Amino acid sequence: MLRRPQLAAVSAAVFSAFLIGTVSAQVSDNYPADYQQIVDAAKKEGKVIVYSTTDTKAANPVIQDFEAMYPGVKVEYNDMNSTELYSRYISEQASGGNSGDVIWSSSMDSALKLAVDYAMTYKSPEISHLPKWSVWNDAAYGTTYEPAVFIYNTRLIKSEEVPTTHPALAKLIDSDLARFKNKVTTYDIEKSAVGFMLAVQDSRNDPNYFDVLKGIAKAGMVVQSSTGTMMERVSSGENLIGYNVLGSYAETRAKKDPGLGVAYPTDYTLVLSRVAFIGKTAKNENAAKLWMDYLLSKRGQNVLANKADLASVRDDIDGDNDVDGMTKKLGKSLKPIPVDKSLLDYLQQDKRLEFIKEWRTATGK
Repeated sequence: MLRRPQLAAVSAAVFSAFLIGTVSAQVSDNYPADYQQIVDAAKKEGKVIVYSTTDTKAANPVIQDFEAMYPGVKVEYNDMNSTELYSRYISEQASGGNSGDVIWSSSMDSALKLAVDYAMTYKSPEISHLPKWSVWNDAAYGTTYEPAVFIYNTRLIKSEEVPTTHPALAKLIDSDLARFKNKVTTYDIEKSAVGFMLAVQDSRNDPNYFDVLKGIAKAGMVVQSSTGTMMERVSSGENLIGYNVLGSYAETRAKKDPGLGVAYPTDYTLVLSRVAFIGKTAKNENAAKLWMDYLLSKRGQNVLANKADLASVRDDIDGDNDVDGMTKKLGKSLKPIPVDKSLLDYLQQDKRLEFIKEWRTATGK
């Protein structure tokens, strides 16, 4: 018979083995053999600091599942707009103070600009499951697959009127200028980094972009700095139609708001992917690697797609809120914005100012 001290020692050993087995089980079979060292080091760090433009409410399912998967590693999540994130991160890097370990931004161009200067090279073990266009230099990763859509007021726009292309939107407005006077909304491209990037990508995908834009703005255009404001105004009827709205947020709201409709343009549908990277100066480097790999993993992408309503950049998750599901619905009209240095072209001051001037001339703003 074992005495109590011996029983305690055996129990402790069994419990310890159980814990080790539990932690080890978190590491996927296709991960490097030494990945457990990253997990252990991350637990010692105790947290990962994330700077993000994704609403905390949308990100919460991701945060909670990550913390459940890696007990002892807390997520310090900072939700801010894209301009604030960019300015804050640059300032902190210049001063050498504490900063975010991971950047996760919907403003693809400004995020990549930060990555060029500050990203750590980290080849995620999930890289083989991602589209090639979504990975830059084994450092910056596209994490979502979010179409830019039209939104409309379902009470005031008849189903047969809903435009399915950008020229059709311009034609609808031209058909009744009095009805659409100051009733069309989109991003203010000087105040919204996402809005600016989407406008640039519009111009790249449509050689007649500025002519079409003039048609869309013919009755007067109302510009906003946030997706939420545009959805609120369209749902209330203050505006009738919005365009270049992030489809992920629009679809989430439309599920609960019968006054808001969502339409996908079939001439071309821009697809945004939130860009994530780990900073070279990350204080919690190992926890940052866990977060990145989780975000790109099948488990993490399932949570993104099915709980956070942010479409997955992978094609193997549950349901149809992923690349495969979107492709079945929209086919060749989908135009993913690549995570590459072409994003930086219009961040050059002279090109940016010239583009904004041309956009303002077309919209009358």
